[in-house]
Amino acid sequence: MLRNLTLDAAPVTARPQPRRAPAWAWGSLLIAAAITGPLVAVVVTAFTTPGQSFGFIASTTLPEMLGNSVLLSLLVGAMAGSAGAVSAWIVSTCAFRGRRLLEVALLLPMAIPAYLNGYVYTWLLDVAGPVQTTFRDVTGLHYGQYWMPEIRSLPGAAVMLAMVLYPYVYLLCRAAFLQQSVCLLEASRTLGHGLTRTFLHVALPLARPALVAGVGLALMETLADFGTVQYFGVRTFTTGIYEAWFGMGDRGAAAQLSVALLGCVFLALALEYFSRGGRRFHPTTTRHPPLRPVVLHGWKQAVAILACAMPVVLGFAVPAGALLWMTVTAGDPLDPRRFLPYATNSLLVSSVTAVLAVILAALMAWGARLHPSPLRTIANRIASLGYALPGSVIAVGTLVPFGLFDNALDDWMRRHFGVSTGLLLSGTMAALVFGYLVRFLTVALSSVESGLARLKPSLLSAARVLGRTPGQAVREVELPLARGALLTAAVLVFVDTMKELPATLIVRPFDFDTLAVRVYNLASDERLVEASTAALLIVVVGLLPVAALTRAMRRKE
Repeated sequence: MLRNLTLDAAPVTARPQPRRAPAWAWGSLLIAAAITGPLVAVVVTAFTTPGQSFGFIASTTLPEMLGNSVLLSLLVGAMAGSAGAVSAWIVSTCAFRGRRLLEVALLLPMAIPAYLNGYVYTWLLDVAGPVQTTFRDVTGLHYGQYWMPEIRSLPGAAVMLAMVLYPYVYLLCRAAFLQQSVCLLEASRTLGHGLTRTFLHVALPLARPALVAGVGLALMETLADFGTVQYFGVRTFTTGIYEAWFGMGDRGAAAQLSVALLGCVFLALALEYFSRGGRRFHPTTTRHPPLRPVVLHGWKQAVAILACAMPVVLGFAVPAGALLWMTVTAGDPLDPRRFLPYATNSLLVSSVTAVLAVILAALMAWGARLHPSPLRTIANRIASLGYALPGSVIAVGTLVPFGLFDNALDDWMRRHFGVSTGLLLSGTMAALVFGYLVRFLTVALSSVESGLARLKPSLLSAARVLGRTPGQAVREVELPLARGALLTAAVLVFVDTMKELPATLIVRPFDFDTLAVRVYNLASDERLVEASTAALLIVVVGLLPVAALTRAMRRKE
């Protein structure tokens, strides 16, 4: 009986234990917690620290800040959205002379910060500028006898911002138009609709998610802008936060204004989400022939060329040409040995931020890829919120916890050892780099995730079958294949850091000036010609991500 029982018993096998994630795979949770620290600090400070001057601000300038911010966002959204969507539709569906050149040139305004555009056009169109001076010399009229639009105004600031922000809309809408079903477009043409009506009634509604995403990025950059609106004398939330922190020395009021600005951003995003309802915008099938562009001739070709060339000329050619001319004729009067520290500081903080951002983004992306879980997905999305925060808000959120830590440590050292530690983190390059990481980690994470999405999971499985551990498989197989995405992420973060102004002004160490700060200081003193050298260097560096995006577009096509 015992023998039978032994033979008939089912074999006992050990239950497989779930494979535990290595320690580095949990890094995404720690990174998300650190990145969201400034946001939490701003909210906590706003509700715990009384703003002595907030009541005065609320009764005097807060309505103006709110109204200007809303109106500026509406104008920039309308202009950037229309310019980006129309140009994307033309180069995607039409064939005309110079199309291949223009579809790349439309990305060039991304290389120029909005505040540089504002400085250049103010120099060109001001009363003493070359445009009005030449006009008076030619016509013989005197100032006051003719009309000229006021560049230093809210509409002028909106135009400056729209010139450099429409490429966000252009990139996303162009991808959406190329992926739409050709059957729907051809059915619209068969029913007698021309390209314009097809664009308005078929293609544009289907591309609404891409259009909203592009306009949303442009609006976030608009609300985060400081240099343009401050130079044009337009009071917005960003300028109010800067004035409350530095002008009034009121940390609580700055935090409360930051929370009000965050509320406006999230309210706008929520309104768009709920207005979309349950509608879907994807095609019902992916089996359709490639899009055949319509060949244009005559006046239609001229209109298409003009519509695509005007944003490039106004957003890149004019400001870049003016900066080059000013640099060659005059430029920065500083001796190269005195000017070198500005470039060195910019390169240093930009390089450190780019390297750290790529490392953190790689840990987060591969952690979610190798050990997927809802918790890691949520953590990665939370860590991506930084790009939606203006630089001034991030600066406030960075200085508040760092200042509390420094004060607590100094107080403890004084009481126990009679030694003052001073400020160990506040006002240091570490705080500045951390603020940059909070702001631009999203850029690196999006680039790395998109690069990993193109890698087949079977590659990793094959490496595991051959005896490689997950870490070895990533290092030997996926990492070499994702080098392009990692390089793109580093370039984008590097250039964005070079252009960042609000966070740099607030968080930078004492006597630590970058190229952006040099341009801002000179332009604030109306020394635009002297600021041209530093501005041109920023533009030249800004061409790097444009080249990277162009190469990626060509490879995808």
